[in-house]
Amino acid sequence: VQLMESGGGLVQAGDSLRLSCAASGRTSSSYAMGWFRQAPGKERQFVGAIRWSDGRKYYTDSVKGRFTISRDNAKNTVYLQMNSLKPEDTAVYYCAASNYKYSDYDRAYDYWGQGTQVTVSS
Repeated sequence: VQLMESGGGLVQAGDSLRLSCAASGRTSSSYAMGWFRQAPGKERQFVGAIRWSDGRKYYTDSVKGRFTISRDNAKNTVYLQMNSLKPEDTAVYYCAASNYKYSDYDRAYDYWGQGTQVTVSS
């Protein structure tokens, strides 16, 4: 499975961005998709996850009510809609695919994209 993120950029606080993650290859084996982020000097942090089969999703507390994950099964693509962005959301955002788990633990994921930079200015 190959993952390709897109949609990052430089925005101002309060703006919105939508990230996309297109999956290719043996996508039929994928059980769930996750979004993670990593800010400079910090550990990678779970953002949210979605299960392919039923669209069930969950988020880390800091993004609840602002970020929304969705999926398009026909396109093998997952989206991360980010609204009301804050400077503390600045990070490289990664999507990841898990063959077996629906999890907030990064080691549960088998495949990772290259990341896309999101920068939020104050």
